[in-house]
Amino acid sequence: MTIRKNHKIAIIGGGSFGTALAHVVASNHFETRLWMRDSQRALETQSSRENTRYLPGHKLADSLSISSDLETVIEGCDVVFVSVPSSSFREVVQLIRPFLKDSMGVVSTTKGIGRDGFTTMSEILIQELPNNVVGVLSGPNFAKEMIQGQLTGSVIASTDDVLIKKVQDILGSGLFRIYSSNDCYGVELAGALKNIYALIVGMAQARHYGQNTLALLMTRALSEMGRFAHALGADPMTFLGLAGVGDLFLTCNSSLSRNYRVGFAMGEGKSLTSAMKSVGQVVEGVNTLRLVKTKASELDVDMPLVDALYALLFEGASADSIIDQLMLSEQNSDVDFTGAIR
Repeated sequence: MTIRKNHKIAIIGGGSFGTALAHVVASNHFETRLWMRDSQRALETQSSRENTRYLPGHKLADSLSISSDLETVIEGCDVVFVSVPSSSFREVVQLIRPFLKDSMGVVSTTKGIGRDGFTTMSEILIQELPNNVVGVLSGPNFAKEMIQGQLTGSVIASTDDVLIKKVQDILGSGLFRIYSSNDCYGVELAGALKNIYALIVGMAQARHYGQNTLALLMTRALSEMGRFAHALGADPMTFLGLAGVGDLFLTCNSSLSRNYRVGFAMGEGKSLTSAMKSVGQVVEGVNTLRLVKTKASELDVDMPLVDALYALLFEGASADSIIDQLMLSEQNSDVDFTGAIR
């Protein structure tokens, strides 16, 4: 295999998405290094060419290098992707900071909200790495399908056009299309918010609601997402793209979605704790729900689905009350991109 010399890439985080992303980049013939926190798992993955914990049965590109040594992974790279859960994002960014040069672009792939002041991952990057250009990669991207070579599209958002072009060059291929955006905040909010609604749709599916109901839930979810984004200063039109409606549709319609699976299990009668344990991986939607509920109340943004799900998970309401609250809420205009209608 011929390795292209113009970019060296580091992916920080050996979960399902980080591993799949590293495989995609290496398959595009760039020098690619993947960091895993667990040294034993890194050695095993490097040897077996398979991430048996997160993507069992899928062979990794031969040229991909896997290590638990951060300095080795990052040295000489010009783009670093950070793909770790939101709960540990700041900690990991602080770990990589000593090894970063100012010339390195840093891109988050994490779909979540930080607990410390409702911070997005790009905001954490800016706070911790003020000398680096930063970006966000988000879209309807299941790791399992990416590593299988299924046709996929994603969005790279940044205020730096050079970083956008680099990421498009690194990831773009006949199998992976990378679209651009300058609305980092909107792209991140879309990626985080859709997890809440996947919980709701999963519950509705388990309780045998019809297709009419599911369509109603997803379109009202999109309306809530845009309204909330507008209140926070993002562009609601971002939610009509891959990072918004594309990711919402994907996450709400597949058992490959962890948030959907947790919602489905709860719709079958399992407790939140039991449902999350059955998934066995981080479920971002639950933490995001708490944060969005608080922020929406502060901003006085009407989000009936968020209110109803919060009441179900943390206040003892019934699963069917989510539908009831939606159906009994005020009937306003169908489409509102100004945020004026509630």
